[in-house]
Amino acid sequence: MNLLSVNNLSKSYGDRVLFRNISFGINMGDRMALVAKNGSGKSTLFKILKGNEIADSGEAVFRKDITVSFLDQDIVLNESLSVIDHVFSSDNKLTKCIKAYEKAVTLSEEGHASAADLLESSLAEMNELNAWDYEKTVKEILSRLELSNFTQLISTLSGGQKKRLALAQVLINKPDLLIMDEPTNHLDIEMIEWLENYIAKESISILLVTHDRYFLDAVCNSVLELDNTVLYEYKGDYSYFVTKKAEREANQNSEIDKARNLYRRELEWVRKMPKARTVKSKSRVDAFSDIEQKAKQKRIDKQVELSVKMERLGSKILELIKISKAYGNKKILDPFSYTFKKGEKIGVIGKNGVGKSTFLNILQGLESYDTGKIQTGETVIFGYYSQGGIKVSEDKRVIEVVRDIADFIPLANGTQLSASQLLTRFNFPPDVQYSYVKKLSGGEKRRLYLLTVLQKNPNFLILDEPTNDLDIPTLQVLEEFLADFGGCVMIVSHDRYFVDKLVDHVFVFEGDGQIKDYPGNYTEYREWKQDQKAEEKSVKLEAEIEVKAEVAAIEKPKQDNSKRLSFKEKHEMETLEKEIASLERNKADLETKLSATTNYEELNGISAVLKTISEELDIKSMRWLELQDKLG
Repeated sequence: MNLLSVNNLSKSYGDRVLFRNISFGINMGDRMALVAKNGSGKSTLFKILKGNEIADSGEAVFRKDITVSFLDQDIVLNESLSVIDHVFSSDNKLTKCIKAYEKAVTLSEEGHASAADLLESSLAEMNELNAWDYEKTVKEILSRLELSNFTQLISTLSGGQKKRLALAQVLINKPDLLIMDEPTNHLDIEMIEWLENYIAKESISILLVTHDRYFLDAVCNSVLELDNTVLYEYKGDYSYFVTKKAEREANQNSEIDKARNLYRRELEWVRKMPKARTVKSKSRVDAFSDIEQKAKQKRIDKQVELSVKMERLGSKILELIKISKAYGNKKILDPFSYTFKKGEKIGVIGKNGVGKSTFLNILQGLESYDTGKIQTGETVIFGYYSQGGIKVSEDKRVIEVVRDIADFIPLANGTQLSASQLLTRFNFPPDVQYSYVKKLSGGEKRRLYLLTVLQKNPNFLILDEPTNDLDIPTLQVLEEFLADFGGCVMIVSHDRYFVDKLVDHVFVFEGDGQIKDYPGNYTEYREWKQDQKAEEKSVKLEAEIEVKAEVAAIEKPKQDNSKRLSFKEKHEMETLEKEIASLERNKADLETKLSATTNYEELNGISAVLKTISEELDIKSMRWLELQDKLG
């Protein structure tokens, strides 16, 4: 079943073309990712689908009888509502069903004539949608996303909590088609893994933008790539996409080379061509324009180039000696010591709110600590890429931001670049360099911020969630740069792929001020944790089996000496058999009456009696079984 059809869609802003005549469709069961460089038009395409932007030409058509939910990067919520009230204010089929049932119950209690039919139909719909467990599902999802204070006002939530609430909302709504823009931002690793598993279990069709390559691989079964205004589709996961994209680019470059060789020969012929044109020569001239257009195509765009000078790092770098930090009763660091070594790359992982960002600030002297000592080497120059992003005036031009730091930037090979040349290396072409910062996309601002951090020639890089809003091509280049970086690198990131590829070991913030230094990357740590849990479970199970065996050995002689029933027990057993038979007949009669009546008061009365009989039946049946076991 087709859910969305996009046909010949085009969008431009002035001379800047984002995409031209793109077409694709989403069917039931499709889980599709959209990947592209920052500023290519991903968010604009989503805005067109949502109806917040108008395309220059073409159309996007949703199937009429489906529900569609959007998760945007920019969240707008009703600040006066509580967390739980916001979720229940949704206008989805489940909340509509619950509201209809509650209305029917109210009408029935008030004695309205039409209440019986309304109650019967709403009961049937509640059963069909399994709406009885809706509140339980809502609270489970909110708790998983660390929003367990259900009565907290939205106005008091942080930006990350609001993003998680918006995510919870769209998951709870269970739409037929879910469109999400960077859903893993503001989620810690455990939340992301839970979200992967949740989506895998639910029958939701998805279109999403994400830079998280493990998430993309786990969730998506097809990839759309928007590249130089053209859309390419790959029927497979991220690994398949990477392979096929490389093949496409190689073929495309080969075709451009062939076209250029042919263009040179045809250009020479056109210049020498006689004025009297034959039909054959005219068709050759017409074909020449197509060859010219192809020959003048750019090769696959150059990636961002990260190549800046690193200041020399001395033998003494950074030493933490029994550092502690707490906010009231909440411990962030419970005396922690560590000596940093040149060239090491450390990942920092842990749940949101355990103090990772505080730890980074303490290292740089941006925040105080309670006890202990920090010794920093004289040659250390920190380069801090924070979650907050770039802090410059939106009315500045891009090139002015770079020139405010330096007009010329030294490179690792001893040469230097002008501010404009450096921007070009970071994939900011000349026309963008003189644009205002406010016109950049979110990803372009993050890339400019990265440039300003590296421009200061640091030798100790601290990166706090560097992957947020950066496109995959930039991430790949950043990974290569960091792998070769000779200084120290500390990375806080929920991007498991990024962390796995770079770090030598991880600091695991386990809570209550405890930090575990694990010698390996995130995936290796996770596998170790799973092995630990499996081993603990096995030990616990073995202990339980031993205890049960000991109990059985003690109780066995007693059971062997009690094979015969006393006269009183025999009489009790015969009485129980008669009483159980009578209770079962009464229960069957009540169940028949319950299915036949629609009167609300009568329903409640029968249900109460039925509950009492069921409980009595359970008790008597258990006693009869005990006597039967004793009889052997």
